[in-house]
Amino acid sequence: MSVQETLRTSAAPAAGPARRPGLILAFLCLAGFMTFLDVSIVNVALPTIEDELHISQTTLEYVVTTYGMVLGGFLLLSGRLADTFGRRRMLQTGLVLFALSSLVAGIGQNAWMLIASRGAQGLGAAFIATSALSLLTVNFEEGAERNKALGAWGALSGLAAVVGVTLGGILTDGPGWRWVFFINVPIGLIGALLAPKVIAESKSAERTRSFDLAGAVSLTAALILLIFTLGQTVSDGDLPYGRIYGGFALVALLLIAFVVIERRAANPLIPFSIFRRKSLRAANVIAILLLGTCVTLFFFASLFLQQVLDYSAMRTGFAYVPLALLTAVGAGVASQVVTKVAAKPVLMVGLALATAGMLMLWRAPVDASYLTDILPAFALMGLGLGASFVPVQVSAFAGSEEKESGLAAGLINTAQEVGGALGLAVAATWAFRRVAELTEKAHGVPELVNQARTDVFHDAFLVGGVFAAVAFLVTAVLLPFTKATGEPPVPRG
Repeated sequence: MSVQETLRTSAAPAAGPARRPGLILAFLCLAGFMTFLDVSIVNVALPTIEDELHISQTTLEYVVTTYGMVLGGFLLLSGRLADTFGRRRMLQTGLVLFALSSLVAGIGQNAWMLIASRGAQGLGAAFIATSALSLLTVNFEEGAERNKALGAWGALSGLAAVVGVTLGGILTDGPGWRWVFFINVPIGLIGALLAPKVIAESKSAERTRSFDLAGAVSLTAALILLIFTLGQTVSDGDLPYGRIYGGFALVALLLIAFVVIERRAANPLIPFSIFRRKSLRAANVIAILLLGTCVTLFFFASLFLQQVLDYSAMRTGFAYVPLALLTAVGAGVASQVVTKVAAKPVLMVGLALATAGMLMLWRAPVDASYLTDILPAFALMGLGLGASFVPVQVSAFAGSEEKESGLAAGLINTAQEVGGALGLAVAATWAFRRVAELTEKAHGVPELVNQARTDVFHDAFLVGGVFAAVAFLVTAVLLPFTKATGEPPVPRG
């Protein structure tokens, strides 16, 4: 029996529901869709939340970044837990936690209650995202079958980000912003109950009694502290330089400690040998930059439409509909093309379109017309994002074995979520650096205030465009040409 046959046999569940690929894929994609949806669904509701809960604009950032901060910080740990204790079990745990924390967020009465519950949502989402993606790679053979499944996952994860802003606008102007969170409660609880009927349990073929808890704690703490410290660089008053410099110093110490722990651990959280795969290395770097572009777009475009162009929340939501539709089109085309050609050229086209779209928003005037200024930029962004999410996912898993599917899923999801939170923190730091100066120059004159806000948002869009352009260069230089194949890779000794 070959090594791969042994791995598949030892990893197979003893009992479970009959394998129905279509149903399994739909269920897992729906679970992933829900977690990605909550990255962006609050964006359109932010001005309303700001007014009702009396949150300052600089604190408002944490409503978005706390979710991504905790989600990104716990993804690797949750991936290893899923491999060790059962992927379906961790998926169910995440769905229940996500539902309950969404309920608390919906009834939140102040900024910190909302932010804390968003953190709990992020923890639940970490269990969901890695477990669902790991189960997907285990249930579909590498090659055309897995590439199509990953294409569907990538398409829906990308689509969720833009559907989120549309749905957020409808709910905010409809039953109210709290329903942005309440909508998750029945979906999460029903999903947890249905999971055993849809998908069999799965664990890693390599079971160990030891677990790298020290590595998990040090890396998770470093990621969370890094994103929090970046958030501290945006302040309504004097910058807390001591807290900022101290935070970065502690991040560096935690990362050094993590590397030392991993090199000495018998069963490390991240076996550094996995980074020998060029496609995985490049895909994770690209994912960081791509999600930095994506989250920057939704956060600042939502504010631009409402605070500069005076759109309502619902109108803002509907303004994203073409972007959502074209994201689906771009992802659909990419998921078909990527099974026939290498992921690299598909990704380069997508990133080029996304860069162009962000640069168009960078030049949008203070009295921008939706048809001539916003819609063309959204069209390019939709096609570009849709065409980018799919090949990034495919590249991240190219050549991976079943035993490391949880780790690979944790890495790519960590890159995406940390990228989104880091990207927004960097864009906000750069964009808000001139708020005090521009506000003073405006002297309260409405036209000058609007121009000042536009200048701030222009700076943010430019940062998002730079992220996409750098991702294009990384793809061109570092991502290898990997074509779909129906045969699993032969393990190298």
